[in-house]
Amino acid sequence: MKRPSVRWAPAVVVPAVIATGALISSAGAGAADLEPRTPAQVLALLAASDVQAFAGTLEQTSELGLPTLPDGALAGSAEGSAATAVLELLTGERTARVYADGPSNLRVQVFDTLTERDVVRRGDEVWLYDYEANEATRLELPDAPAGHAASLPGAGTPDGVPTPAELADRFVALVDDTTEVAVGAGVVVAGRDAYDLVLSPRSADTLIGSVVIAVDAETGLPLSVAVHARGQEEPAARVAFTRLTLGAPDPALFSFTPPPGAQVEEVEPPQPGLRPPAGTGLDRLPAVALPTVTGSGWDTVVALPAAAVPPELAKAPLVAQLTRAVDGGRALETAVVTVLLTEDGRALVGAVPLERLQDVAAGR
Repeated sequence: MKRPSVRWAPAVVVPAVIATGALISSAGAGAADLEPRTPAQVLALLAASDVQAFAGTLEQTSELGLPTLPDGALAGSAEGSAATAVLELLTGERTARVYADGPSNLRVQVFDTLTERDVVRRGDEVWLYDYEANEATRLELPDAPAGHAASLPGAGTPDGVPTPAELADRFVALVDDTTEVAVGAGVVVAGRDAYDLVLSPRSADTLIGSVVIAVDAETGLPLSVAVHARGQEEPAARVAFTRLTLGAPDPALFSFTPPPGAQVEEVEPPQPGLRPPAGTGLDRLPAVALPTVTGSGWDTVVALPAAAVPPELAKAPLVAQLTRAVDGGRALETAVVTVLLTEDGRALVGAVPLERLQDVAAGR
């Protein structure tokens, strides 16, 4: 069976970045006159949100302080490579339309300059389609454990565009005594009044200065998330609704039939974390594809073993342009996230300075 195009697989580094709360974000526009609420009240409003049916347009922008790429650099790179997927995510802007009706009906359309890529889920059936290549991939989601809904592999929409709700969940999970929580001025996002919930890490070891979540004043739905680098006023990265309509979209949006002439593949979904049965001897084999996590909260570092990192990532010419040689490998340093590609093939990611990743890589 041919491997599905990696343009559909979340780039190996991206889920780890999201898990550390490093890469993603967004902001709204305008001001709203709202009833004052405390941080605890806005957190409670956010936690109680139960919006499951909507249609909206998302915009993602990234201003991470990366070096400027030569004209045509991305176009000249290897088509579909993991390195290109990561670099395209870290640079420029992208727009996505999202349609949802409950946890099992989803359609996401991601628009690039010259093409469109779609994910369509109806129940346990998922289709991935690339309009330019006329390639479709179909998979059946595995049965979920009791009490858990089956979900798409990876994080966010195709090509790594997350929704504000997904990001808000991950950042709010970091809130503890290491986080200062405040409520800013009321804002208007996608035509809806919202509270700005401001999360500011107290740790000096993270690159993140604050995360601002626009919480819908009526429903508690996160409308935007903005990540600000330490000492910077403008967000380093953001994801926000620019249009939003609550209510169930047309059911026909959650059906997909490959167009005539499309190349269609059937693939098995990844099931990370599964271990062989105890007592078979196989359970003593290392789980080479599983990441390791060091630290907690805003200082978390995620390390991917060499077996989980595509070899072409470190060898790609674009990676060589965007990284610099450091002790132990090559590093990509941005305003809010650092990536270390070690000489032995591992990848370490965190919203932390390079020195922290080097210490973790060396076991210090």
